[in-house]
Amino acid sequence: MEHTKIDELVAKIKVLEAELESELHKEYETFTCEITKKGEEILASYRRDREGLLRYLLTTPALHLLTVPFIWACLIPALFLDGVVTLYQALCFPVYKIIKVKRSDYIIIDRHRLGYLNAIEKLNCLYCGYFNGLMGYVSEIAGRTEQYWCPIRHASRVKIMHSNYKNFFEYGDSDSYRKGQKKLREELQEEKN
Repeated sequence: MEHTKIDELVAKIKVLEAELESELHKEYETFTCEITKKGEEILASYRRDREGLLRYLLTTPALHLLTVPFIWACLIPALFLDGVVTLYQALCFPVYKIIKVKRSDYIIIDRHRLGYLNAIEKLNCLYCGYFNGLMGYVSEIAGRTEQYWCPIRHASRVKIMHSNYKNFFEYGDSDSYRKGQKKLREELQEEKN
């Protein structure tokens, strides 16, 4: 099968992703400079905007409070998943010659430093930063594994795709699969930008 149009679109997407990353980096630098310049003024406004713990607890709906144990119970399997996937990557990726996924690129814990959050909100931000970052980290490891072993698109449309999926072979395209699998494996040995 000929994939010229798809290949062109994928190339355009990669260029746009790089441009977006560059712009986001510029925005972050501008934001950081603004914070540095305004320092004390911003810290004072953060203290004013922080909601006290008692008020926070009293205004939280009771049903929300009842769900807290279930939310936090998810942390136990998440920690186990984190350990197993990290061990899997450490042991198997060198064998397959796949570049390892940097955990710190996905699990970013920084929102708890915001002065306008109270202690509970900070704890929630720690949880969400870890848990959602972990899901991205696991997805990237799984995506690289899938690219190495079975880089074939599904017959049905996938709602959310990992970053490697766009390079996979069309469902039923055995010729491209047999001819191109080695190339896709080699791409995993190159550093991702």
